[in-house]
Amino acid sequence: MSNLAFQDSYPEELSHCYGCGKNNSHGHQLKSYWDGDETRAVFMPQAFHTAIPGFVYGGLIASLIDCHGTGSASAAAYREQGREVGTLPSERFVTAALNIDYLAPTPMGVELELRGVIREVKARKVVVDITLSTMGKVCAKGHMVAVKMPETMMSSAVTNDEFSCN
Repeated sequence: MSNLAFQDSYPEELSHCYGCGKNNSHGHQLKSYWDGDETRAVFMPQAFHTAIPGFVYGGLIASLIDCHGTGSASAAAYREQGREVGTLPSERFVTAALNIDYLAPTPMGVELELRGVIREVKARKVVVDITLSTMGKVCAKGHMVAVKMPETMMSSAVTNDEFSCN
């Protein structure tokens, strides 16, 4: 299997997401990988990701869970088909539903770990549960339903060079 991050395998014209797009220099640049049957990403929040001094902004947590979830969905679809991540045709997913439970304040100054567990894989839908933890403590849990990116989003990105999220 490849050591390429899921997000780095997205087609160039669909790699502008604020959370994970390799072509968005202002974004988080989140990178997700397989770790056995789970997916894993790490992220180090910066001072500008502050909610109140000493703690991470909840919107950052949501965006990290969102982008790790859609990346995990893409990788799960490839795996289900027995294909290498990044091979054609591209498997690109967007968020249909996202529920996040904030369980504990997330401290600044420490690396955040995201872990995804694939719960269901269908032709056009993948369900993923994601945890965000630091120093061994789960701070947030997400439950995502990701759906295959609609053709209209793909053609819009190609013809208009617009940014797409997820």
